[in-house]
Amino acid sequence: MKISFLASHGGSSARHIINAIHGKKLAAEIGIVVTNNRDSVIYRWCHDNDIEVFYISGKTHPNSAMKDQAMHEALSAAGTDIIVLSGYMKKVGAVTLSAYTNKILNIHPSLLPRHGGKGLYGDRVHEAVLLSGDRESGATVQFVNEEYDEGPIIAQHKITISPHETPQSLKAKVQAIEGELYLSSIQKILRDQ
Repeated sequence: MKISFLASHGGSSARHIINAIHGKKLAAEIGIVVTNNRDSVIYRWCHDNDIEVFYISGKTHPNSAMKDQAMHEALSAAGTDIIVLSGYMKKVGAVTLSAYTNKILNIHPSLLPRHGGKGLYGDRVHEAVLLSGDRESGATVQFVNEEYDEGPIIAQHKITISPHETPQSLKAKVQAIEGELYLSSIQKILRDQ
């Protein structure tokens, strides 16, 4: 099973999973990393760690259909079986989605379906959770479909919200569980194949 990644910024989930593959905690092969940000931490990290990385963005492909086709071709040429999103905020194009139906995973920093959808990412999610008065939050791993945060849920992990929680402290708690939740979700998918 070959896993490729779409990443935009730090790519912490991608790095966690790649390190798990290198450490034999995950029985899979590394495909490629596609990033839409050549100045990102993940782009430099890939170069420093001999991971094949492709820069595909609106700058390299101003036409979204051409960008989608380029992404699909790069993933396909790498022999990709599963795609893992790691901080990738753009919608995945129709060609790539149809080629990888229920094979593209994303992790969201809340308990979907609450606090998901267009515009709810990063700190905005944690602010929305706290404003809602929820007593718990967490992370959700799901399959990606045509709509933001609406794909089938694979797994969730809950955490308790403290009385004096801030968006920053909640973010730290959620980030602390994301890597292992993503890893266990991928392991489950591999077992079910």
